[in-house]
Amino acid sequence: MNEAAQVAAGTVKPALGVTTEREEFLTFTLGKEEYGIEILKVQEIRSYEQVTTIANAPEFIKGVVNLRGTIVPIVDMRIKFKLGDVDYTEFTVVIILNVAGRVVGMVVDGVSDVISLGADQIRPAPDFSSSFDIRYITGLGTVDSRMLILVDIEKLMTGSDMALMDSLH
Repeated sequence: MNEAAQVAAGTVKPALGVTTEREEFLTFTLGKEEYGIEILKVQEIRSYEQVTTIANAPEFIKGVVNLRGTIVPIVDMRIKFKLGDVDYTEFTVVIILNVAGRVVGMVVDGVSDVISLGADQIRPAPDFSSSFDIRYITGLGTVDSRMLILVDIEKLMTGSDMALMDSLH
């Protein structure tokens, strides 16, 4: 039995400073890329439904929906991340999130699965200098041959460009 298996089995304690803690991420697709967000921020997953538009809202804020008495702003991440044509299909879903004490909906192309990543499977986001904004990317996760862009959804949804969300509550 190798050391990792012994640690997992509890027969050997991990070395000081080594963590066996794993994080769970909900994975979703936007265009050809796969992203991951912390599962603890996800409240539910719903099919895309028509929204009530808000006048003068930024293009990426599609509008609001009434979710069991709560008015929820709906952000289309494909528009937010400038991913080209936005096509609403039967696979388009809304991930309902609870971030910073607010309920927000996030439109994505599809939800893949929930994966568990250990610290050894997460790499820091590469530094692209100022060519584009990576402050919302916490790292890159790898599972087998898949690469996931891990997003700090709380930082993204509470960013200054999302200020309109404060006025909707």
